[in-house]
Amino acid sequence: MTDLAPHVTVFLCEHLPRDRRASRHTIASYAFSFKLLVGFAAEKLGKRPCRIAIEQLSVQLILDFLDSLERERNNSARTRNLRLVAIKSFFRYLEFKVPQCLELAQRVDAIPIKRFDQVLVDYLELDELQAILDAPDTKTTTGVRDRAMLYLTYSAGLRVSEAIGLKCQDLGHNLETVHVMGKGRRQRILPLWKITQSLLRDWLEIRPDDTHDHLFLNARGKGMSRHGFAHRLALHVAVARQSIPSLVGKRVSPHVIRHSCAMHALEVTNSSVHKVSLWLGHSSAKTTEIYVRGDPSTRLEILAGMVPPNIRKGDFRNVPDELMAMLDELKKA
Repeated sequence: MTDLAPHVTVFLCEHLPRDRRASRHTIASYAFSFKLLVGFAAEKLGKRPCRIAIEQLSVQLILDFLDSLERERNNSARTRNLRLVAIKSFFRYLEFKVPQCLELAQRVDAIPIKRFDQVLVDYLELDELQAILDAPDTKTTTGVRDRAMLYLTYSAGLRVSEAIGLKCQDLGHNLETVHVMGKGRRQRILPLWKITQSLLRDWLEIRPDDTHDHLFLNARGKGMSRHGFAHRLALHVAVARQSIPSLVGKRVSPHVIRHSCAMHALEVTNSSVHKVSLWLGHSSAKTTEIYVRGDPSTRLEILAGMVPPNIRKGDFRNVPDELMAMLDELKKA
């Protein structure tokens, strides 16, 4: 039997950052996946987590774990699939490190990804977005920071990981551009609106001098976290809901800001998927097609270019209806 703990440690602490150059967000996500898996396996097997062997992570146990995510944690199929991707990645690593686990690794790799409905993306209309961007109180340091952070996130279509990962040196000369390290280590340089440059300049003038070089700092002077970003956004959405009723009941997450940028970009580029894909830093234009499905303007163009078929006019004669019969009788009178 092969101990699981040392191999998981090397996989997360050495293989992913050194050999795969995975981002810290990917490593954190994988680590959380294994925390859930090991906790589930320990309870199932009646063993301490550090005593679990790789061979005990059978396909059936992994399937039971994935089912428990949906049943007990109310995770979506998409989240279930993310956990499975982490597990599969680990077992592919084991194929070369632990030959005796090769057969198990192949069986784990054969576990299918669960299919799920491709729902339309949530996004904000311009008036809803404007209300959120105007919500921060610019009389406070946090308000100036939040307004610059939200404007930059929207104008550049940033993922939350990209926004909080920005460093001061990622801003170009005179704040005209921003250099973004995106998902899969794909880099892109984006131009910025004059208003975004102005808001960033306002923030940089009052940004606390600190050893941390992150562009956006939290109240403790450290880099803004995902939770911190989401918390600040939620506060401003609550303020915006007071003036924009359509925001009531609408779930506004940091990624919805990115979705909104994508949808608005489609409108101004005449539904150019390729241009929007480059702006968002997608690995493939196919990923961007999800926004086309939610863009009604594309359907309107198709509808306008089609000629509707003629419909034969109805005939009310000889209709077996009591009301029509009564009206016919009255007409004869």
